[in-house]
Amino acid sequence: MAAPEVAARLRALYRAMERALGPQRWWPGRTRFEIIVGAILTQNTSWRNVARAIERLREARFLTPARLAVLPQSELAEIIRPAGYYNIKADRLKRFLGYLQGRYGLSLPRMLARRPSRLRQELLGVRGIGPETADSILLYAGGVPSFVVDAYTRRILGRHGLSHPGAPYD
Repeated sequence: MAAPEVAARLRALYRAMERALGPQRWWPGRTRFEIIVGAILTQNTSWRNVARAIERLREARFLTPARLAVLPQSELAEIIRPAGYYNIKADRLKRFLGYLQGRYGLSLPRMLARRPSRLRQELLGVRGIGPETADSILLYAGGVPSFVVDAYTRRILGRHGLSHPGAPYD
């Protein structure tokens, strides 16, 4: 199936689901930053565990870029322990914060005002942020129409003949 045909089928599927289900607004998060933290923490774990880690960050009053940026990585790891792979994820969060601080002075509005295609490339340049996480940040924190390909998306696309098993993310 040619790319324009796939795009047309995807739009038709989207419209049908939106008519049937309405806007889902399913990505939980009180702030854009919380959504980004959740996108990074949800890698290889269940949302229930991520929610516990985010709640611990909120209770400790570290759920802002400025407060999280100064928190030692070892303390961050202990707070986000429920999310699993906590040392790796603490490192990923710190790398994201380093990027945000170095390029945007910890300003999410400045970062999210960037042209989406350029911002996606920048995010992919942060070690530990892959395509699914970058697209989740763009879509849910940035409000940019971006297609997030997760396991459910792959299954749906396969069932409708729009993708094949083993197709690369992009």
